[in-house]
Amino acid sequence: MSKYDQQQKEQIIKRLVFDNPWWSTGKIADDYNAMPRRPYINLFYPIVADLSLRRAAILMGPRRVGKTVMIYHCIKRLIDSGIDPQRIIYMSIDTPIYSNVSLDDLFSYARTALHKEDVDWFFIFYDEIQYLKDWEVHLKSMVDTYRKTKFVASGSAAAALKMKSNESGAGRFTDFMLPPLTFFEFLQLQNRDGNVIEENDRSICPYGTLDIDTLNKDFFEYINYGGYPEVVFSEKIKENPGQYIKNDIVEKVLLRDLPSLYGISDIQELNKLFLYIAFRSGNEFSYETLSNEAGIKKDTIKKYLEYLEAAFLIKVVNRIDQNAKKMQRVTSMKIYLTNPTLRCALFAPISESDEACGEMVETAIYDQWILGDKTNFYYANWSRGREKGEVDIVWVEAATQKAFSLAEIKWTDKFYEDPSQLKSLRKFLELNNGIRKIIVTTKSKLGRSTIDDNTFLFIPSAIYAYWVSKYLFEEKTNQILLPENNA
Repeated sequence: MSKYDQQQKEQIIKRLVFDNPWWSTGKIADDYNAMPRRPYINLFYPIVADLSLRRAAILMGPRRVGKTVMIYHCIKRLIDSGIDPQRIIYMSIDTPIYSNVSLDDLFSYARTALHKEDVDWFFIFYDEIQYLKDWEVHLKSMVDTYRKTKFVASGSAAAALKMKSNESGAGRFTDFMLPPLTFFEFLQLQNRDGNVIEENDRSICPYGTLDIDTLNKDFFEYINYGGYPEVVFSEKIKENPGQYIKNDIVEKVLLRDLPSLYGISDIQELNKLFLYIAFRSGNEFSYETLSNEAGIKKDTIKKYLEYLEAAFLIKVVNRIDQNAKKMQRVTSMKIYLTNPTLRCALFAPISESDEACGEMVETAIYDQWILGDKTNFYYANWSRGREKGEVDIVWVEAATQKAFSLAEIKWTDKFYEDPSQLKSLRKFLELNNGIRKIIVTTKSKLGRSTIDDNTFLFIPSAIYAYWVSKYLFEEKTNQILLPENNA
């Protein structure tokens, strides 16, 4: 080994000792320990702790949703469960001194620092693994080589990570998506969920509220500030969320992550398109309109939308017609920010009286479904002569391609007072039999109404957002946790 290589090795070992204070103290740093636990840790930790399944756990998610914090909380749980702290190794792959160092060499250097020669029964955490070229090949090799050691990796380029995970890690990787904060988590983390109560009559909705005005206020705080844990708990960041989110999240994704992943040369062009979409989240777009307004070629627009979706910044929702049939040629779509807080940070907070209020309420509710990995939904839009109509969310059975559930997102009580005004919804129901659930959100009213032999369930938007996000979290819990892990 050359003198330079020896010096580099010594520096890496020093950095590893610095990044793993529990080797000597037996505990994680106090600042990480003090940070609130997202409920999702109860789903992720059992995957980390399970040594019986020879798979690496891949923690994916957009920037600043708490992946690194969750890793530290998992490390604390491992230590609390009796795991030797010197069997837990953490490395952030974006640390400059680790550049171009293989995962295997990093593991070897860590064992050198710990004065351990054996390779079994370690827990290895590779944070921000996407910065290592061909990471998936390296990690698969580690899983195959060190059969009694658990590997956990995290990364921010969610879709690209997932694609590589699926391609190279079949049977070796377990993917776990950590989304931005859901409305359920937002309330729970701040101990505000006491205002939400369980209803005795669950035929409309399992939940009600003690004070709808307070819950609506919480809902708009969630829309403006609630997507990122650090924003929720920092009054200083709330004073200027644009600086935090725009600089630390958007610009790093748009100016660094996506260009490096996809070889984008005109990053300002991509940024311009994203800002145009972000301001109009929840609107219908066409390739023609986007091309004309942003001044970008249509073929390039299509690629950019794929990249922005891969970065988990937007969700493209496809259109169906009045008969729930997909469009043979996709010319228009709805686009939603995957986190309503992005719009507030890029432009300004919104209130209940703002013109964009309806679109942002719709974005927030769509996001609860998106964050729960539910993607079997569309929006319906049609125009035949003078007859035009739209339905906000339509769930379609994959096997039969028939609509089975609908939701119309409103921030008003007027349709509760007069359901006959829901003309597009009624027309869609007339043309599609077998719709099992019809939900119309309101500002404050909870109830039901029957019209045209169809039962409409009216649910306040804030309660519906809470219901959806909690239901999907509990569904994931049931899918992931074994009975013995529920203690």
